[in-house]
Amino acid sequence: MDVFVYVVVLNLYIEYLPAIVTETFTLSLLTAVLLKVVLEAVVWAKGRVLRRFAAAETATAKVVAGVLLWGLAFGSKFLVLELVALLFADSVRLGGFFAVTALVLSLLLARAGVRRLLAAEPAADLD
Repeated sequence: MDVFVYVVVLNLYIEYLPAIVTETFTLSLLTAVLLKVVLEAVVWAKGRVLRRFAAAETATAKVVAGVLLWGLAFGSKFLVLELVALLFADSVRLGGFFAVTALVLSLLLARAGVRRLLAAEPAADLD
């Protein structure tokens, strides 16, 4: 379900933000899969850092965990840009840091919204 949501959001960005380009729908689908994999890894790492932050007993440990969290949030955007450049060359462009940041935030919000919507839906009666 997440990849479907990512494809929709990515293609809306492609349509309305000229800095974000994919040459074909297939490339936008592959880019959505890549974004899913990277964002899942980032969310997993963020969870580990947040647990480390919560378990920290000294101010130094909290600062280190905070710096790790900031570095993860900041660096993940560059990771996305570099992986897209490496895997798709000039066929896919996600703009720069700010465009990819907006895209990633939109992807995560859309994913959370769809998950919440689906969780609230009662199961359809197929009788």
